[in-house]
Amino acid sequence: MADTSTTTAPAVPQPAAQRRPVRFRELSSRLSVIGVWILMAALFAALIPQTFLTAGSFRTIFGGQTALVFLAAALLVTLIVGEFVDMSIAANFGLAAILVPVLHVTHHWDVWLAALAAIVVATLVGLVNGLLVVKVGVNTIVVTLGMGTFLLGIALLASNLQPVSGLPAWFGQLVLVNVLGLPVSFYLGLLLMLGFAYVLAFTPLGRNMRFVGENREVSRLAGVRVTRIRLGAFITAGLIAGLGGVITSAATGGFDPNVANVYLLPMFAAAFLGTAILQPGRFNPLGTLVAVYFLATGVLGLQLLGAASWVSSVFYGGVLVIAVTISTVLNRAR
Repeated sequence: MADTSTTTAPAVPQPAAQRRPVRFRELSSRLSVIGVWILMAALFAALIPQTFLTAGSFRTIFGGQTALVFLAAALLVTLIVGEFVDMSIAANFGLAAILVPVLHVTHHWDVWLAALAAIVVATLVGLVNGLLVVKVGVNTIVVTLGMGTFLLGIALLASNLQPVSGLPAWFGQLVLVNVLGLPVSFYLGLLLMLGFAYVLAFTPLGRNMRFVGENREVSRLAGVRVTRIRLGAFITAGLIAGLGGVITSAATGGFDPNVANVYLLPMFAAAFLGTAILQPGRFNPLGTLVAVYFLATGVLGLQLLGAASWVSSVFYGGVLVIAVTISTVLNRAR
């Protein structure tokens, strides 16, 4: 009697020679920007070792970017859920930063109460943005651009168009105390990004945020609370901007409200450059963190080489254009 059973042929393993190029391309796409960062640092070290290879340069690159880390994290929250783009984050950060010295120095509030008030105001700004965009349906760029201009005006009014300083030295030491050569503020930014990365990778909330950012309607049909997640993203962005503003104000002993918008271009450059690092084509906190220090290294190195002050604008603008182009190409590929 004929054997009617079917026999499944064993899977033939793919030759290592065919697998290796695929793995190499994937690894190179994840780490190429880090490789460029290392080469750039090596170039500056060779050209200007007496100024670049110093503890001061190290502290500037890693310890002086807390404001940008918090701003980029706040921007990422909204970008990940598909809200392009929140133009008010830098101004919200600046308002929180100036409120602390204004309330404490000018109006004699307790410094902790002033800091809490600044964070609450920044969070409420995020709530208002979210309600207008998510509930009312106003265009994100229009709402946040208008809100950013409005907040800048409020900050200038509160400070009487002047920088305000005079915060207690002990308050600043809470974020400036040196730990392993870097201020505590560096570790606060690191914890923020690591925590953000954990939420995105290992929690249902993070997966739902990604899902909403990829396809809002499909997410709604799948039972995801799209409205709540979008609104929560704006509120969280405001909260993070407020925290960053308070930390920056404490570290500098005060704040100049005109400085806030200086961070606008760098935070977008960091967020989009981060899509070419570690998780190509996706906004991700760890890639953005690396991008922040990549940008800081480039700007510092060029300044130490004797470039004029305009070089930072050229560098940030050029990187932003390249980063957006890379992000677009990677998204199409993905």
